[in-house]
Amino acid sequence: MNKNEKFVITINRELGSGGRTVGEKLAAKLGVSFYDKALIKALTEKYHLTVEEIEKLKGRKHGWWADFKRTLSIGQSANSSQYYKVEIGEEPDLLTTDEMYNAEKEILKGIAAEESCVIAGRTAFHILKDQPNRLSILIQASMDHRIERVMSKQGMSREEAEKAIKRVDKMRENYVNKYTGTSRYDTRNYDLVISMDGKTEDEVAEMIYNFIK
Repeated sequence: MNKNEKFVITINRELGSGGRTVGEKLAAKLGVSFYDKALIKALTEKYHLTVEEIEKLKGRKHGWWADFKRTLSIGQSANSSQYYKVEIGEEPDLLTTDEMYNAEKEILKGIAAEESCVIAGRTAFHILKDQPNRLSILIQASMDHRIERVMSKQGMSREEAEKAIKRVDKMRENYVNKYTGTSRYDTRNYDLVISMDGKTEDEVAEMIYNFIK
């Protein structure tokens, strides 16, 4: 991947791995916008975007996403999507309809066509697989690492954290399989697979940054 040309980095991550934070930190290092699945879904629901409406926006002006982003004042920094962050108990995957997924897919394609960015989401790696100058990353961690992090971030007991992780893992795998026909754990879908064990989010963001350089 050439960071001196327009690029897109997709990050798939396990719950509790810290992959979303890595994505935010990496975007900040690269000076580009950070987007995640929760933000894209929130935009789709809040503004009732459909594939047909997105096609109309595209037809009006080539830079439709840039105009849309400026109007909403989103994507201006790595922290801009924090408001849309979805908590464990609010995982939206089971509520996703085919129409909503297709709208989200068009938004992701629009983002990647308009600007360099980092996108964290379960299917961005598949939707943007043919995008030129792309880097696809999977961030994982051991169950103990994930449990400890979820306990700390969500204030859960060990039992609650482990139960939540297993539930979300199953839900996300079903989601990816339904819409991509592949597994989120298939390493052939990624250019880099990174374990967070023994590493901080800053260290992994720096590792990816150096890999790109």
